[in-house]
Amino acid sequence: METKYNEEEILKQLHNPETQREGFAHVVEEYSQRLYWQIRKMVYSHEDANDILQDVFIKAWLNIGNFRGDAKLSTWLYKIAINESITFINRSKAKRNLSIDDEDSFLINQLEGDEYFDGDEAQVLLQKAVVSLPEKQRLVFQMKYFDEMKYDDISEILGTSVGALKASYHHAVKKVENFLKQSN
Repeated sequence: METKYNEEEILKQLHNPETQREGFAHVVEEYSQRLYWQIRKMVYSHEDANDILQDVFIKAWLNIGNFRGDAKLSTWLYKIAINESITFINRSKAKRNLSIDDEDSFLINQLEGDEYFDGDEAQVLLQKAVVSLPEKQRLVFQMKYFDEMKYDDISEILGTSVGALKASYHHAVKKVENFLKQSN
């Protein structure tokens, strides 16, 4: 029989040393796929996304005692995943001595070189449009458009006001539309 995920119960398990491992196993099971796809949309590589996901759960495990429950557990995990992804991207750029201008082509090459990406031409074009966005707009666009997250949740994850997020999303949509129009 499949059990329903109950965050309140999981948090109790996580804060009890005797049930912490079991609770964390539920967290991993519940959030692995969603976090993987959030990371994957940022780094465009299956292997890198898997590595970063492992880092996210290691960091979460090591810091679970510091989680106070002020925000939802999912928000906390997304924040870790996004920060780990940004750190990975910045480290990769530094290793390759990439400038800001080269970031788009680096991410496009990651996408096109990923054997697990099975998108058609339209999907590749959309991803290229998203990659061309500034980092903050790209994050907001991905979370709102692809993940259908609420602005309040994005605000908690990114630490940005809802108004600023709405503006970023609006600008991102316009830029994506323009990119797609110019590509046709």
